[in-house]
Amino acid sequence: MDAELITRFKDVTPDGGVIELVIWRVPLPVAPSRHDYKYRAVYAKDGVRLVGFDNERGKGDHCHIRGRERPYEFVSVYRLIEDFISAVEMARGGK
Repeated sequence: MDAELITRFKDVTPDGGVIELVIWRVPLPVAPSRHDYKYRAVYAKDGVRLVGFDNERGKGDHCHIRGRERPYEFVSVYRLIEDFISAVEMARGGK
């Protein structure tokens, strides 16, 4: 099985920020992750990453928020999208 694109989304906000999310279903987990998804989600403005979620090989699931990297517990694609949207809203001064 080849990697299967689940979703790809990119938007430029009115204030010039960029929101991008890409999720793939992969044939084997991206070690040390244990699920069969490869993902990256980022919100950047003025060339600076304000929010990021990814599961880079060797690092596993983690997020970047306010310049700090921390582990992220991947539960599902739906939950990842919800967590990313929430983090972007907070970074943009929302909820």
